[in-house]
Amino acid sequence: MSVVPDERRLFGTDGVRGAVGSFLTADLALALGRAAAAWVPSEAPQVLIVRDTRESGEMLEAALAAGIAAAGGHALIAGVLPTPGAPLLVRRFKLDLACVVSASHNPYEDNGIKFFGSDGMKLPDDAEREVEAAVLSGEPPRAAPGRVRELHGAGADYLRELELRFRALDLSGRRVLLDCANGATYRVAPEIFRRLGAGVETIATEPDGRNINKDCGSTHIERLAEAVPAGGFDVGFAFDGDGDRVLAVDRNGTVVDGDELIALSALHLRAAGRLPGDGVAVTVMTNYGFHTAMAASGINVATTPVGDRHVMAELVRRGWALGGEQSGHIIDTGFTPSGDGTASALLALEALGERDLAERDAMTKLPQLLINVKVSGRASLDDAPAVLQAVDQESAALEGRGRVLVRPSGTEPLIRVMVEAPDDGECRAVAERLAELVRRELG
Repeated sequence: MSVVPDERRLFGTDGVRGAVGSFLTADLALALGRAAAAWVPSEAPQVLIVRDTRESGEMLEAALAAGIAAAGGHALIAGVLPTPGAPLLVRRFKLDLACVVSASHNPYEDNGIKFFGSDGMKLPDDAEREVEAAVLSGEPPRAAPGRVRELHGAGADYLRELELRFRALDLSGRRVLLDCANGATYRVAPEIFRRLGAGVETIATEPDGRNINKDCGSTHIERLAEAVPAGGFDVGFAFDGDGDRVLAVDRNGTVVDGDELIALSALHLRAAGRLPGDGVAVTVMTNYGFHTAMAASGINVATTPVGDRHVMAELVRRGWALGGEQSGHIIDTGFTPSGDGTASALLALEALGERDLAERDAMTKLPQLLINVKVSGRASLDDAPAVLQAVDQESAALEGRGRVLVRPSGTEPLIRVMVEAPDDGECRAVAERLAELVRRELG
């Protein structure tokens, strides 16, 4: 029996992800674990498994572990832990591979499996292709069975690393509200803030397997934005389901996105002599105001396609350490080679020092508007010269003051029209003109 429900490619932009039962099954998880363990050039690879709080996590965790053991590997089950804990611990304990069972910010019905190598980095594309080919071939590797064991204390190990990194950060007197999305940060994030002296209150820290990301967390930041000023908190942070993203809210209820958090961190690390290459990597979605602020401060900026994998690749290529996305996926390889929402929140507070988040001045955001235009499945911008010409014209008109970005979605039949301009009126006018043209030409 085939473990793959259809002929689509298994690995997407962030591992294997999809609806549990119809796509991601226990059979598929077992096959992935077996193929990944067989891929490791070791006779008995040591493989760490962590997961988020979805109800399907235990099933997939068990199936992965069985597959790893079937290939002669030793599976170490660490239980619920934020995604960044996997690359951090795989390096700390000198393990061969780490598997994360999570669908990040997706609803509970979805789940996913992604892999990190012994260096803490996500597996490169060619390695994923080898694992995928082994799964699709259906040929089980021949090996003496390995073992499945629980790895006790993984959460404590992760907290110890956070505490060591931020040991000089004193949060005494700060009232902090954390939204843990009923996800993987629900224990560790409040604990590290308390250890550093903060007065901590939480929302969405009662996972039941189905409420992960449900009306909470970084994908529903409005809840935190209302609660912070209402409760008189100094600052709030919202994580996503697997804990690799964070957004902030200041005491006035204003949302502070990844662009601003990265800008704060870049200026701080540069001043401390801890910004290799005086550079930072961000994606094409990063606000124009970020680029202006970094240029004024003499910090180099590299721009990548959307996706943390592209950001990480650029950091490695240039030998830099800091990068991320507007969504709050922030990477500081000085701590771990992965987005880490908890560490990023602490880094932002470290950067602020005695200042309040409402007093931040790292960058001035330009008004930004994103319009998603539904198009036919095979529509391409190459088939719409009028749209390309209009983009060139609007870009020329905004040169030095803002920008235009029109691109296809990588996962849906959409064209994304994003405009930044000095004021809201001009921003909206340009975006709506281009969106209407895209509808007419490609809708």
